[in-house]
Amino acid sequence: MKKLFMAAGLIIALGSCGGTSTKTSEADASNPFFTEYSTPFGVPPFDKIKFEHYKPAYLKGMEDQVEEVRKIVENPEEPTFENTIVALDRSGKLLRKVAIVFGGQNGANTSDEMQALSKELSPLLSRHSDDINLNPKLFSRVKAIYEKKDNLGLDKEQTKLLENTYKDFVRGGANLNEEQQVRLRGLNSEISLLELTFSQNMLKETNAFQLVVDKKEDLAGLPDDLIANAAKAAEAAGLENKWVFTLHNPSVMPFLQYAKNRELREKIFKGYINRGNNGNDADNKEVVRKLVTARLEKAKLMGYKDYASFVLDDRMAKTPENVYKLLDEIWTPALAKAKEELADIKAEIKKEGQDFEPEGWDWRYYFEKAKKAKFNLDENEVRPYLKLENVLDGAFYVANKLYGISFTEVKEAPLPYEDARLFECKDKDGSHLGVIYFDFFPRASKRGGAWCGSYRPQGYEGGERVAPVVTIVCNFSQPAAGQPALLSADEASTLFHEFGHGLHGLFRDVHYTGVGSVPRDFVELPSQIMEHWVFEPEVLKVYAKHYQTGEAIPAPLIEKLDKSGKYGQGFATTEYLAASLLDMDYHVLKEIPADFNTTAFEAKVLSDRGLLKQIPPRYRTTYFNHTMGGGYTAGYYSYIWAEVLDADAYQAFVETGDIFNPEVAGKFRKFVLTPGGIDDAMIMYKNFRGKEPDTEPLLKNRGLK
Repeated sequence: MKKLFMAAGLIIALGSCGGTSTKTSEADASNPFFTEYSTPFGVPPFDKIKFEHYKPAYLKGMEDQVEEVRKIVENPEEPTFENTIVALDRSGKLLRKVAIVFGGQNGANTSDEMQALSKELSPLLSRHSDDINLNPKLFSRVKAIYEKKDNLGLDKEQTKLLENTYKDFVRGGANLNEEQQVRLRGLNSEISLLELTFSQNMLKETNAFQLVVDKKEDLAGLPDDLIANAAKAAEAAGLENKWVFTLHNPSVMPFLQYAKNRELREKIFKGYINRGNNGNDADNKEVVRKLVTARLEKAKLMGYKDYASFVLDDRMAKTPENVYKLLDEIWTPALAKAKEELADIKAEIKKEGQDFEPEGWDWRYYFEKAKKAKFNLDENEVRPYLKLENVLDGAFYVANKLYGISFTEVKEAPLPYEDARLFECKDKDGSHLGVIYFDFFPRASKRGGAWCGSYRPQGYEGGERVAPVVTIVCNFSQPAAGQPALLSADEASTLFHEFGHGLHGLFRDVHYTGVGSVPRDFVELPSQIMEHWVFEPEVLKVYAKHYQTGEAIPAPLIEKLDKSGKYGQGFATTEYLAASLLDMDYHVLKEIPADFNTTAFEAKVLSDRGLLKQIPPRYRTTYFNHTMGGGYTAGYYSYIWAEVLDADAYQAFVETGDIFNPEVAGKFRKFVLTPGGIDDAMIMYKNFRGKEPDTEPLLKNRGLK
């Protein structure tokens, strides 16, 4: 059975067997992966793991799994659920152990050596994964059990594992003929390497750009903490009396929002939107052409008309038509709202006595002015109340109010990076639920964005629950020297969002790896629902305290936040939908010519839908890592799909008059956060809510209705 997770652009195949001819020497006792971890809570011994430990552990892990699967296949006994399905689910323990650490570190603290190893391992792991999916003797055992599944007396979780295992084999090519399987192997290897190359190119391009400012007057309008961090970046680069701004979000986004110098805004904006499109050795256009071509061929080989149909057959959405129906329903009101916001921006330009057509590098700057004019709110008024530690306490407070759980910092345990922090989570009865790492600030070795991962997923060993080791990785604004980290409103929402993913990982309680995951278009429900509590007045009064005076955020400022909350949703929604539509449009293609021009295709997709020229999609093709790097391929729509769920789900709390209603929270934990993928996603949702969701709450939340 093939179980995949994304590890910084490298798709690691877990729970699979392989026929690789590579052999490893006898296990080196000094390699931490070859022994049980003797660390607090069983976290990886990051202080002992060295780069040279990864490759031997990967190779030994594959060898071990080959032997484990050989025993399953050669078992003379009749195939049973235990000797085949469970045995297969439990195989690959060492491979999982090393892959999950390497994946986490490669995403958050990579190096040239790690990226080179990723490329070296990619074809080996692809072949290893294919060898299990295309093993006819193994599939015959799985199929024999599946065909009598109704007579085996299996419980719900066991039945789901059997169904998932059989389906994974079919989707992995088990029913193809020999010639088709050979071609599938080649395509899988090619796709894996192209996705990895795309991700590595994107990181290289992001780190390559620097906007160097050498005149103090060119810093006009910028917040003091941004200027201080730019000075620190310049000093690190050996540039005295200068300021360096980068394409990492905590640098580029506030620069576009506040810098008065329009020429410099244009320069950094173009640097941002042209990543992977600079005609150099990190250019991603040809990578994308080859990738979408290979994906389409794979889909057709598997009997589907296009790649999106292949992907969505296993998701809540089921078909491309269902995805487009939702996106189109929201696109029209979102674009209308964006045009209203553009009119406000033009009005601000005229107020300055200027007469020019706004461009992409003008939107955030003049929108900030329009927002201040409408609501008398400057985002920098809010930052002093959003000290990082206080926002984290706010997330812990909400989790405690909802579920009764508590968090205590762990000081004596290995850390994946020196500035990471570790917390133990205890359930309301005091029992241990798991631990969670937080890694907050950007660095050149970390990919952009924010994500939640795992250094050990929840499971069972010998009938005992194995507690998870969760990790949350962000790229928040770095604090100036001697100052605390003060978050923007968006960053505070991001922390709550990723913490929601973390709670999903901590609460999960399943017995088999093969039922641990939910569909991609359901996975954002646990994270996005947490965002609803961030700026609730009742919650703000608890955690939003001025970092200098300790004063709680004043009621008038809360009121401003509330009134301005829906302003800007035209921009935010259309830039997101544009990326979602771009992702879908690539993957519903049914023919791709050899001279396919990705730049022209992107331009046509966006212009045909009437996207304003001032709003680029959130991710353009050449740096759209969610889809081209894998993970959210034909799936970037998942965020808005899940927002329909989370907006409707939050109403379950609101309708009771208590946003911390314990009965509703208990049902959400029981039916959404705990069961992994044991139930189908819509069944899980209806078990919680008692009905299917509708889009009305989402449209209202975004101010689109």
